[in-house]
Amino acid sequence: MIQAESDDAAPDVHETASVDPAQVGRQHSTLSSVRNAARLLKEFSYGSREIGVTELSRRLGIGKSTAHRLLHTLAEERLLERDPYTGAYRLGLAMYELGSVVSAHTDIHEACSPVIDELRNATRETVQVGVLDGREVVYVERRESPQAIRLFGRVGHRNDAYCTSTGKVLLAHLPSERLETMLIGWELRPHTPFTITDMNRLRQQLDLVRQRGWAEQVNETEMGAASIAAPIRNGLGEVVAALSVAGPAQRLQGDSLKRFARPTLDAAQAISRRMGFRDAVPRDQVHQQR
Repeated sequence: MIQAESDDAAPDVHETASVDPAQVGRQHSTLSSVRNAARLLKEFSYGSREIGVTELSRRLGIGKSTAHRLLHTLAEERLLERDPYTGAYRLGLAMYELGSVVSAHTDIHEACSPVIDELRNATRETVQVGVLDGREVVYVERRESPQAIRLFGRVGHRNDAYCTSTGKVLLAHLPSERLETMLIGWELRPHTPFTITDMNRLRQQLDLVRQRGWAEQVNETEMGAASIAAPIRNGLGEVVAALSVAGPAQRLQGDSLKRFARPTLDAAQAISRRMGFRDAVPRDQVHQQR
């Protein structure tokens, strides 16, 4: 038994001989590049809005050519973007998107739990909270309807943003430049015959959402499903999530759906206040037209 333990602890000559030194070198080089990329991104957390190649090279202690390759790769992935006039780099939209998702996941859970319980009990329909991840909505909170006929889903479920009420709210409140970047080249594929697949029509829908403060969808995501949604804001007033009431279209469409606009807006405002937002949307902002 002691011998067996000793043999197990001894190096395997054949295994050691099979290691390719070149492969080990490549793996080490890859890990070093990943580490340098992480260090590079962290430099922007020290108060620097824009940093040039030479300055990053000096701070990280790497060659200018290495720094340039890292910056170019990160810019291609939208983690950084290059100012065409100064040549300096700043954090890109992808970093903003990632940060928004992390912040929303952390803060929203605590802020929304009691509010969405009350909204579910008041409406007797399914209540969801979604955040934007790229061009998709990810549902991070959900309370099931107590009724026998209801929609089925789960936390973590994803859907295309353009055909959900939650997604329309989140898209409508993006900064204009970020929204335009997202819309370019976006294929609006039909989920049902009622899905918006025309970009101009989607833009009109988003304008309407901004105007009246809430969004709706009936049979756009899937046949027989309908929902209405309102924005959730953080302490800075930024829309970081959306709250929706969803159910079967046979119960929720037309005036039956719009009657949930006020409760949904009120609940979204309650969650926003719990997240530090202080300005409320006036009650007369809720219009009952499509």
